[in-house]
Amino acid sequence: MMALFLLLVLVAVVLGIIGVAAHGLGYLLAIGIVIFAADLIFFGARLTRRVRRRPVR
Repeated sequence: MMALFLLLVLVAVVLGIIGVAAHGLGYLLAIGIVIFAADLIFFGARLTRRVRRRPVR
């Protein structure tokens, strides 16, 4: 799962760079930001599920 997270972050960064550098492709920057935000939310949800521990007896 960590590989998927890193791959999506890399894709978001590349789309953002292309969107900023290329004239008229600002929508790629927006797509990159959306992918990055969705990736962070997904990773955060998985992380909070793992943090829960059983109560000590």
